[in-house]
Amino acid sequence: MRVLVTGNKGYIGRVLTGVLAADGHEVVGIDAGWFANCKFDYPLPEVPGRQLDLRDLGVRDFEGFDAVVHLAAICNDPLGNLNADLTNEINFVASLRCARLAKKAGVSRFLFSSSCSLYGGGGSGAVDETSEQEPITAYGHSKKALEQALLQLADESFCTVSLRNATAYGASPALRMDLVLNEFIADAYTTGRVVVKSDGTPWRPMVHIEDIAHAFVAALNAPASRVCGEAVNVGGDAENYQVRDLARIACQEVPGAEVDYASGGGPDKRNYRVNFAKIGRLLPDFRLRWTARTGAAQLHEAYRRAGLTKEMISGPQFRRLHHIQRLIDSKQLDNSLQWRFADRTAMAA
Repeated sequence: MRVLVTGNKGYIGRVLTGVLAADGHEVVGIDAGWFANCKFDYPLPEVPGRQLDLRDLGVRDFEGFDAVVHLAAICNDPLGNLNADLTNEINFVASLRCARLAKKAGVSRFLFSSSCSLYGGGGSGAVDETSEQEPITAYGHSKKALEQALLQLADESFCTVSLRNATAYGASPALRMDLVLNEFIADAYTTGRVVVKSDGTPWRPMVHIEDIAHAFVAALNAPASRVCGEAVNVGGDAENYQVRDLARIACQEVPGAEVDYASGGGPDKRNYRVNFAKIGRLLPDFRLRWTARTGAAQLHEAYRRAGLTKEMISGPQFRRLHHIQRLIDSKQLDNSLQWRFADRTAMAA
């Protein structure tokens, strides 16, 4: 297929585009370029693309594509909480507009990168795709709203699929340190201390970004009659961990590292354990290739090869909220996260 990937320069996008291309698809990217300079020394091939804000796209940008993989979004809870209205504008309003434009342009499949975070405060009992959704952040609410809207758009000519990713981890050229396992391994490697900011009891389902990428490939290749209008959790039952378990994994991976619990840290309201039985039924070709332990080893080796330092992980380079705030403070982005140059579509990706 000829596939358009929105957010191709992001943490997941840099990995997913390569996996799609390796599967034989022709891949083109569109990305706002917010994190173009947040590079980590983990070389992967890039795909052709353009620098365009999601809100500036028109129907012509979708013409000639068989499928859209929609990753572009304000990407996590802290960044989403920076401005809840703006999160809704980009993650829901602009994203739904893109889906409608894609349908108008004749795109036949629209894969949405959703999130298990829409389960919010689901607790220690395993939730599945039929469970009540309890998002507690602007980011989670935006995912829930777009899923529901896409379901209304789906029909025989326009197949929509929502992939609810577990908490991502793993090495990427667009590395993020605002993800729990990535941060724990980085702290263990650079300081010898893993700081747990909660009491360690909240549950998190974990999934490697390469496994996310392979789930999208499986959804792209599956018969439309099987997947159209479906939402599916992406991960594995054995990959549900409490935060304290992830801290222990980090310390076991990095010899000599120890766990510190922040003073006054209580239970995190974001607490959910997820059932992943459906993905085995819906996408029988999909198999997890990674566990949190093997992912921890990959991260450790990637950090060692890149010469990661404490100063690097404490700065804005790999922390999305801090980087965006720096771009706003330096007047490169305005408060609506638009670039401050006259022709936003003129920059080449």
